Amino acid sequence: MLALVRELYAVEDRAKGLCEEARSDLRRRESVPVLGRIKTWLDEEGRIVLPRSPMAGAIGYMLNQWDALRVYATRGVLAIDNNAAGRALKRVAIGRKNWLFAGNDRAGQTAAILYSLIASAERHGVDPQRYLTSVLAKLAITPAGELDQFLPDVWRREDQAEPQVTARR
Repeated sequence: MLALVRELYAVEDRAKGLCEEARSDLRRRESVPVLGRIKTWLDEEGRIVLPRSPMAGAIGYMLNQWDALRVYATRGVLAIDNNAAGRALKRVAIGRKNWLFAGNDRAGQTAAILYSLIASAERHGVDPQRYLTSVLAKLAITPAGELDQFLPDVWRREDQAEPQVTARR
């Protein structure tokens, strides 16, 4: 089974950088047959394993989700897994316990705002440290009506438009 899953991810490695249509075509040609072999393996192993074993539970779960599992192979826009979502949520899960000790409600609210800014900056391809350093330096002297300039997508456009100053030696 692990070898079959490796084959699926090898196809995904080749699919990186392809347009949606080309990715779909590649998956149909190469991933769909591998998925067929996986389904055969699941059916055969499902008849052999003990009904209440952890392996039977895993096989049963996979067979129950089979239709949803194989959809990615026909749609180039979909990812093979949900690892990106898992990575995004991991920070929340790890921090949850720490946030219980923010000190007080105002500190918790401040932490939530900063976390939202960091996540938004990352989503827009902005280096969070550079972004926050710039924004926090200007925030106190900026009128309330001009705060939109600090939205990560707006900040990024303006930052890219400014000529970069390099330090002289």
